[in-house]
Amino acid sequence: MPAAKKTAARSPTRQVERVQTGVRLEKRLLKVLKGLAESLDLSLGDLLEGVALHALENKPPFSAATLKKVADLKRIYELDLTAADSHQLRE
Repeated sequence: MPAAKKTAARSPTRQVERVQTGVRLEKRLLKVLKGLAESLDLSLGDLLEGVALHALENKPPFSAATLKKVADLKRIYELDLTAADSHQLRE
């Protein structure tokens, strides 16, 4: 008999209103985020919403496996910025 599929408990779908926004991001950071979204089969907007919602509850948004993907993407796109650089970036 095949093993039963393990499914994560999910919240019911919530209806929301989304708006289009023009957000400027550091070029390499955007590449990493787009690559991560693609690897997780998410839109960039869905990824950013998830990260923001987790951050607002002081919860880590990524699993260990996802953090490995992030590290790989940071290496590929030569992203050397860290949280310590936040609010210190200038064009």
